[in-house]
Amino acid sequence: MKRIKFLALCAIAAGFITSCQKEEVSTEIPTANKEVSKEVKLQLEAIGVNPNGAKIQTRTLLDGSQVTGVRSGDYFSTIENLMKTPALGTGEANTKQYRTNNLVTGSNRTIDIIGYTGNNSNGLNSKERTGLQWAVNNYNRLNLSITFRLTFGTDYQSKDMVVYHDPNEEAAGEQGGVAGFPDAQGRPNFGIAIYGLGGYSNNVNEHVITHEIGHSIGFRHTDWFSRQSCGQSGESAGSDGAIHIPGTPTGYDSTSIMLACFSTSATGEFNGNDVTALNYLY
Repeated sequence: MKRIKFLALCAIAAGFITSCQKEEVSTEIPTANKEVSKEVKLQLEAIGVNPNGAKIQTRTLLDGSQVTGVRSGDYFSTIENLMKTPALGTGEANTKQYRTNNLVTGSNRTIDIIGYTGNNSNGLNSKERTGLQWAVNNYNRLNLSITFRLTFGTDYQSKDMVVYHDPNEEAAGEQGGVAGFPDAQGRPNFGIAIYGLGGYSNNVNEHVITHEIGHSIGFRHTDWFSRQSCGQSGESAGSDGAIHIPGTPTGYDSTSIMLACFSTSATGEFNGNDVTALNYLY
């Protein structure tokens, strides 16, 4: 059974963007590595991100503009937003479900989400559109305190969240998705990029998009402490850890939709612990 990593869980605080404007949606482009300062590495560790291999990268936004920030493993953020992100609480190591400090709050709980269908390389293909529809259904059928209103089109500037195809990651041979966390104002992450899934089933597309929406409303990887789903040994978080969601068990959960790596036989559905976590937060 093949496992594929989610390339990037990125941009805490203000999503992919520098100015918090919704129209700035990012896709990564290759750049030469630049040195990351000790201060930045210490801040990465304080928020629960492995600083090993951290580097500076530039990302191209959907409108053609660019933003530069720090990339470490499956995390990306501008330096400014990274340094403003509060450190995670201590304790709760090796627990099952995790969330970020920021969640979707207040008037932001009705989320207008659009599948981008522009006649260009960023437009969603048929499987990605189906996966998005099924992913939104996954959340809405739970009758949570957040609701998604899905449309398809090109008017993404007026929406709360946009899902689009990333040709740059696909050209680099990557498969999966990239998203961010809610910002400090309680708004969901805006941009979700999907790539390299054309050869997989509608269920795999559904799984990846459901997973990335999960990040966008505040969920971290279920196996953040071990990255067992990727065959790795976890990420160092120093004395800090992610915030455990009460009511979810400890240990490895092989069927959670929020695992760091996904299987090509994924069903795209939440398991019981995912539902427990969603109902606790929303």
